[in-house]
Amino acid sequence: MKSLKSPLLAFLVLCGLGFILDLGINAYFQLILLFALVNCLLSMSLNLVNGYTGQFSLGHAGFMAIGAYFSAYANTHWDLIPPSFQAVEYFIYALGGGLLAAVAGFLVGLPSLRLKGDYLAIVTLGFGEIIRVALLNMDFLGGPRGYSGIPGFGSFLFSFIFASVWLVICFFTIWRVMHSTYGRGFLSVREDEIAAEAMGINTTRMKVRSFVLSSFFAGVAGSLFAHFTNFINPSSFTFLLSVNAVIMVVLGGMGSMTGSIVAAIVLTILPEALRLLQEFTGVDLRMVIYSLLLILVMILRPKGLFGEKEITDVWRKYVRRSA
Repeated sequence: MKSLKSPLLAFLVLCGLGFILDLGINAYFQLILLFALVNCLLSMSLNLVNGYTGQFSLGHAGFMAIGAYFSAYANTHWDLIPPSFQAVEYFIYALGGGLLAAVAGFLVGLPSLRLKGDYLAIVTLGFGEIIRVALLNMDFLGGPRGYSGIPGFGSFLFSFIFASVWLVICFFTIWRVMHSTYGRGFLSVREDEIAAEAMGINTTRMKVRSFVLSSFFAGVAGSLFAHFTNFINPSSFTFLLSVNAVIMVVLGGMGSMTGSIVAAIVLTILPEALRLLQEFTGVDLRMVIYSLLLILVMILRPKGLFGEKEITDVWRKYVRRSA
């Protein structure tokens, strides 16, 4: 029960935040916040591979697409649970989408994670494109027309709480893994793979395990995305989505869960906030300013906003010291 105290407290805080936001902002900003939660889930999952294990994956959009299409198809064709237990049904389908993405991650990771660096990035990038092209040719999933009529969660509060459940599960699952023997194995692969092998660690197995867990949560993020948008098509999961996830991880800090969350929220809200500038100037300068800000952050904070630190480290270093 002591180990469940922090997740339950975090979930209650998020529920309270969702209730306040449900009363205080309009539908447009509510949708942006829901996308921010999806990006938080996506960036935390990728951080497990790119940040903690030290690999370079560019195929997360493919795993997200698998979860999105599975959940969309299941919700429109299967009725496993009565409508009064709709939340349980959504949870089961999101879990199924994550498991299917994890299986794909295992099948891709087992042969490709023997590679390193740029070679691994090219292989994972190719996998993401294979998934996208395959979806373009699947007529029962809409093909290039996309998949429409996906049922939503009904209200912003329910959507926010449902996403918060998975956000808390993802954060504390990765947190506990990284503070276990497996987490030490992931870090050893990142720091020095040759030394880790010399100490008897099966580095390929460690990389595959981190890849599978990361793929699972990417699939769950795809499931949430499908229900928030009510429409998906293969162009929703292009190479740019994977690049955007990598930017979130690098900007927040490689190996920082808190940094991944903060960077995901900032990079989701920033392009929309810059729309106000377009109304005054009449020119769309959002991507220019967005890119310049990223360059400045990388120059001033080359290790990211948080580096390898978490919010607890900042609390202990500054708040408790000043108190």
